[in-house]
Amino acid sequence: MRKFNPNKNIIILLIVVIIVVATVMITASNRAKDSDTNIVQSAVNDTIGVVDKVITAPGRWISSGVQSVSNLINTYDENQKLKSEVDQYDEVKQQTKNQAQEIERLKEELELNQTLTSYEKVTANVITRSPDTWQDMLIVDKGSSDGVEGNMAVMSQKGLIGRVLEVNAHSSKIQLLTSDNKSSNHFPIKISTGDGNSFGVLNKYDVKNQQLVATQDNGEKDIKEGDVVQTSGLGGKSPADLAIGTVVKVKPDSNGLNREVYIKPYAQMYDISVVTIIQRMAGATE
Repeated sequence: MRKFNPNKNIIILLIVVIIVVATVMITASNRAKDSDTNIVQSAVNDTIGVVDKVITAPGRWISSGVQSVSNLINTYDENQKLKSEVDQYDEVKQQTKNQAQEIERLKEELELNQTLTSYEKVTANVITRSPDTWQDMLIVDKGSSDGVEGNMAVMSQKGLIGRVLEVNAHSSKIQLLTSDNKSSNHFPIKISTGDGNSFGVLNKYDVKNQQLVATQDNGEKDIKEGDVVQTSGLGGKSPADLAIGTVVKVKPDSNGLNREVYIKPYAQMYDISVVTIIQRMAGATE
């Protein structure tokens, strides 16, 4: 068996090192003289380049992945911030719209009050309108302590909307003209025609067409579309000359004995936030 000779291996290793050092020195010398590389230098450079690419590739992939994740997180955060700002903008926009509508209602109520200078009145805010009685009732924040009494006429915007049905110390229940309660919600009216006043009584509400309907007992006057309808004051439960609306059409009732007058109300019956309660004629005694 052949013995391992360490001295021989050391000599071979030294020879290889000398050859490598010599090659590097020759390569450096040639590079100083000429920009072209020889075969050995080119092979070494190519080998080093491939090894460097293989070694650094995972690092580049990891770095690129980390950067992509970071960009994704930043994009998500920016999108969430923008979404929050959009939501806030929509909320502010809706609040501005609501405030504009409320200002418009208050302006209409102010205009109404300016036309009712011959009446004593009190302005109240709607505090409750139950969905199950939406068409019939609403509750306001003024009551007997403010001088409100039962059967007082109630107006909103530009016209009559109903009467006070129930009074508490600091609140009142209003029955609207849209109610089906035939026993307490009738108003005597007068219609200003071209040849004088014609009289009748409000008795129902046409939900489909959103029109008030009055029975007109006196058929002597020629009632036309556009004629103004007001309270007549007859019966003593409500003041005269409160605006109600304008005539839309006239037709015979189901019995053919009287005429039914369809009236477009001045007031919007389904969008009420402020009302004016008519207490009495100015200067009238209790």
